[in-house]
Amino acid sequence: VQLQASGGGLAQAGGSLRLSCSYSGRYSFSNYAMGWFRQAPGKEREFVAVIGRSIGVTRYADSVKGRFTISRDNAKKTVYLQMDSLKLEDTAVYSCAATYVRTDYMTPSEPESYEYWGQGTLVTVSS
Repeated sequence: VQLQASGGGLAQAGGSLRLSCSYSGRYSFSNYAMGWFRQAPGKEREFVAVIGRSIGVTRYADSVKGRFTISRDNAKKTVYLQMDSLKLEDTAVYSCAATYVRTDYMTPSEPESYEYWGQGTLVTVSS
């Protein structure tokens, strides 16, 4: 499994960015729950959002709820993170991750639950 994240960059506070994460691998993309995590300088990696494998069950960190939207297109083997109303504290390296799940409702938020990770994309929010 390989995950390729893209879409990071510089945005102003209050602005928007859309991250993408493309999947390639032997098994069907729809077997995996997909998560986004972030790590700010000097801080530990933290959960941002996750989407279940096929029917769109989602979970969000409280810090991004109502501002970020995770979605996926199984035909394109891609997961997205739409980030609106960006804040300075959203500045971080964002990584996507995949975990094989057995049901549509499994949406883990712990990094150790994920087997595969992308390389990360930097998001910088300026005032």
